[in-house]
Order: sequence, then structure tokens, then C-alpha cells
Amino acid sequence: MLGKVDIAETQLLETQFPAPGTNVPGKVIHVGCKLLPFIAVFRFCGEVHRAFHRYNGAMSNISHKLYTAEQVRGIDYAAIHAFDIAGYKLMCRAGRAVVDVATESFPDTRRWLIMCGPGNNGGDGYVVARLAVEAGIDVTVCSLVDPRQLKGDAAIAYSDWQAGGGEVANWPLPVNNTYDLALDALLGTGIDREVRGEFRGAIAFLNQLTCPKLAIDIPSGLNADTGCVMGCAVRAHNTVTFVGRKRGMYTADGPDHCGLISFDGLAIPAEAATEQSESAGKLLTMESLPETLKRRVRNSHKGSFGHVLAVGGISGMSGAIRLCGEAALRSGAGRVTLATDPAHAGMINLGRPELMVKAIGGEVELLTVLARDFVLAVGPGLGETDWSGSLFKICIESDAALVVDADGLNLLAQQSLDEPIYRDHWILTPHPAEAARLLNCKVADIQRDRVSAAKAIAKRYGACVVLKGCGTVVADVSGEYAICPAGNPGMATAGSGDVLTGVIAALLGQVLSCYDAACIGALVHAQAGDRAAAGLSETGMIAGDIIDALPGVWKAAGL
Repeated sequence: MLGKVDIAETQLLETQFPAPGTNVPGKVIHVGCKLLPFIAVFRFCGEVHRAFHRYNGAMSNISHKLYTAEQVRGIDYAAIHAFDIAGYKLMCRAGRAVVDVATESFPDTRRWLIMCGPGNNGGDGYVVARLAVEAGIDVTVCSLVDPRQLKGDAAIAYSDWQAGGGEVANWPLPVNNTYDLALDALLGTGIDREVRGEFRGAIAFLNQLTCPKLAIDIPSGLNADTGCVMGCAVRAHNTVTFVGRKRGMYTADGPDHCGLISFDGLAIPAEAATEQSESAGKLLTMESLPETLKRRVRNSHKGSFGHVLAVGGISGMSGAIRLCGEAALRSGAGRVTLATDPAHAGMINLGRPELMVKAIGGEVELLTVLARDFVLAVGPGLGETDWSGSLFKICIESDAALVVDADGLNLLAQQSLDEPIYRDHWILTPHPAEAARLLNCKVADIQRDRVSAAKAIAKRYGACVVLKGCGTVVADVSGEYAICPAGNPGMATAGSGDVLTGVIAALLGQVLSCYDAACIGALVHAQAGDRAAAGLSETGMIAGDIIDALPGVWKAAGL
């Protein structure tokens, strides 16, 4: 039965992110003296988290890198074999990190259930059990395998648990909702196929418990690379992950199953991660925003910040192009012009006089406008008529920097069936269905591995790609990629993508690279969505509320 699942080596630890301490976005809060001096509190993607510097912070420079499971195992291997850090020492540090997060996040819990599997993830569970008992907690350990069959560091962990008088209950356990906290140490990061047999039953057992759940390293059943559920997965309230952040925890099903994520690097020297970090991704954070988008110098004028020309808004779809234009204005564009259908060109800016408007009846009018220097945003409300196609063709063939969204992506897919259109200096912003059209595949293929899909689109079209969805992925033609952990389901509303297009176009006009504009745009758009949801609810917010929240995000970033 064990041959049906892959069991990986354990991963390790250094910075942590427990439960929120405030609901006010952009604020730094103070903590009790008992946490200081080694805990810094800050806001990360709309939630307050604690950064633990338990050791020497050796890996803090890679704490926002994203890795595959194989890359994390490479760091682990280098730490043990190149830097002579005993594997069991790392496992004990991992256990300590879990106990610290659990007791800080759930301080009133006194009865813990720890479910252990084979491999080093199970070994982590035995270390956690031993340390929890030393802290005066009543612990029940249940193993799905005979612990006497464990090997290596996991066997040592079990031996130490046993030497201290610890016992192991056999699976299956009777249903018992008297536990205060359940910890998942079943499978770890190595699973790459559907969970079956006893492990499937154990995951179902954990999920039906009414107490909070904490996953050790990663929720069992969640693919560490893709974020997909492999048949079934533990739904944790908190996850403590080690050595490197696994990219699958931040996209697709990952956020729903991981809950609040804590990370700890276990003071592994940064040099141990050098090789693996070369192709690692990046977790987008507001910390890097002021470094990329500099504060404005006083000796500036509107021409210093770009002129966005947003092309779209067929008759009946004027709202999409206006949302795009307003978002560009609220994201620092010096000027914004809407090139839109004559049917509503005279009315579209009545409520937003800062927008300029050009009535575009066809190719001649657009070519005349394009004689000036613009950043182009094409697609919002563009439609798929002859008018739409002719304007799209002009935009694609221009030399201007370009953002393509919505109907522009559909037209691009239609025109790329035989041979893809390939150009420089452009950004594509598809949702999964649009991405599937661009790759001529099914939506399920996109969602099965969102990072790989975004990279494939970037390679096919020579573009920077923003694959929208839970854990938006930004991928560049160079191979770089990033994941945005902010955002919420309330942003799944008409016009939200049009707002994103405007934000990115505005940033592209402020002399940022396509990749930087896409990364910052995705993050700021998501942060604004979180602010809107906090004030209005996910159910009640609309796309315009995201625009209204943009200035607050820029202000919080000091911009």
C-alpha cells in the first residue's frame, strides 16, 4: 500500500506567519513583551504575521523564494552533506518551530492529536510530540505504519519519543472530538499521485474533526509543486513549512488547504540554497514595491509618467474600457486616453473628466491617434467583430509597449492557431479559460499546473504572462516567475480584470520592465481587492471598489 504514494524527505525551517492580529490593512501592530526581541510583527498580503528570528537568520535572503519539492530536497541535502548539519538536528529544529507556532496560535489547546506517517514527515511528528509533552501538553500519537519500520532520522525521532515513555496508537482511531488540536504529519511533500488506501481514510478523519488542524510542512495530499489536491487533502488552519516555501502552497488549491503559512529556514547557510535558487520563483510582497517603483522626484510633470491609450469598449461594453482607464489614472499614469466606439465616446468620461476620449470608427482613426507615443492596453470590452479585429491588428503590429486582456486575448488565440504571434515588450493577462485558448488545450490542463502553463504561454508568444486566479502567476519569457499570495474570491466579479489591465499599463508607462510592471500590478491589484473586501465584504464588492482602494495601497507603500 505504501508503494502507491511517494514519501519525501522532510523539509526544514526560519520565518513564520501565524494568525492575523488586526483587520486594518497596512498597519503595523505592537506585540507583548513576552514575544520580543526575536519576533518582528508586520503586515503581509492583508494579514498580520510574525517573523521569527530564532537562529541567525542565515536564510532570510531567500525567505521569499518559491521552490519545487525537488529543489527543497536539494537544499536539505546540501545542508547535511556540504555543511555538516546533522539531519536529526534539523528535524528537531523543525519540531520546535511547529510547537512554537502551535502554542502561539492556539494557546488554550491542551490535548493534541498527532497523525504520523512513514518517512521524515512522520519523524517530524514524533519530535513535535516529544516537545509538546515536555511543555505539559497531553499528546495522542497515531501512526498509519509500524513505527519500528522507520529508518534514518525518523527512526531516531521515534526512538526518542518511545524512550520518554511515549506510546503510539494504532490506526484506525475511534471518532473523538475531544482533541483541542490535530496535527498532520502523514505524507509530506513527496506525493505526486492520488492518495489511496488508509491514508485517504486518515485524511478524511482529520478533516471531519471539529478542532483546528495544523499541517507539518504541507497538508497531506496537496501537491507541493502545483497546488493541486491529489484526490483528497487535509484542510489545515495553519501550516508550518521548512527550508524553502513550496510554490504549490500559494496557488490553485494550496491557499484553501494551507490556511496561515509559517516558514522557518532552520539557520541553514544561504550558500546551501545557491544552486536551487537560480531557478526558484518569487513570492510577491509589498516590501519590494518601493525598491522597484521609486518615489517621484519633485521636478516632474505629467509627461514623466507615461500616456496610456486603452483600446476597446464596443457598443454596450463602455464600462470595461472606462474601468481600465480609471485604474490607470489611479496607478500613476500621467495621461489616459480611451479609444472607443463612437456610440458612447461623448458620454464615457462624464463621471471621470480626467479621462480623454477618442471616437474610433475604424483603422484610419486609430492609426492617426497612434502617431503619438503611448503604452497600449487593448481588449477590455473590445468584442470580436470586424471593428474589434481591425483595431487589434493595428495594436499588435505597432511598436508600442502593449498589455492584452479579455477579447484581445481571444482574438490573439484565434489568430495564433497555425503559428503564434510573437512580439517584444508585451504583457498578456489571461484567466484560465483564456489561457487554455492561447495554448489550445483544456482549462483543466491549465489548472493542473498553473506555473508551467504560464511559462508555456510566455515561451509561445514571447510575452510576460499574468495568469489570473487563486495565486496569480506571473511568468516571463526569460523563465522567471512569481506568485501573488494576496487577493480574494470577491475579486471574481465583472470588470476586475479590466482594472488589472489599467494598473499594469500605467506601470509599464512609468519606465518599468514588463516583468516588474506585471508583478507590481498583480500585487497592488490584489492588495486593493483585499482592502475592498475588508470594508465591504467579498460578496458585496465590485470592480469599482478595487479602483477606489488603489490609492490606499500606494500610500501604504510610501508612493
